[in-house]
Amino acid sequence: MAHRSHVLVADDDPLLLSAVADALIHLGAVVSRAESGAELIERLAGEGPFDLVVTDVAMPWMSGLQAMHSARTAGLGTPVIVMTALKDERIAAQVQALGRHAILLRKPFELSEFEATATRLLSLKLSDGRSADLDRGGRCDRLPGDTR
Repeated sequence: MAHRSHVLVADDDPLLLSAVADALIHLGAVVSRAESGAELIERLAGEGPFDLVVTDVAMPWMSGLQAMHSARTAGLGTPVIVMTALKDERIAAQVQALGRHAILLRKPFELSEFEATATRLLSLKLSDGRSADLDRGGRCDRLPGDTR
């Protein structure tokens, strides 16, 4: 399902970064990696567009949530999976504020759960290779197969 999708994965834990990236590669995605919030922003600006961003919350310099809120403010509506082991209940609302195509995964999670979530968000990519049209809030105003 992720064949030829371009995905950015950001996590400061090298083991989780590798596991998530490897799962996406197994699904057929081309994966770029970032190890900090600063690197996440750099890769978004320099290597995009991406079909999906997967980010940890707690990272050096800038959190994944801060980076994605900045990206949304700049007009980037890419679907996002936000991963965290933090128990802060405010995180769910912060992820929800990223828009309809932002999903929170609480660590620890099964790789099969991650793969299913990634596949679902990557299915927003249209069959002709264009991404679904997302507004600044990450909401999709055109789904695959919609010909309006």
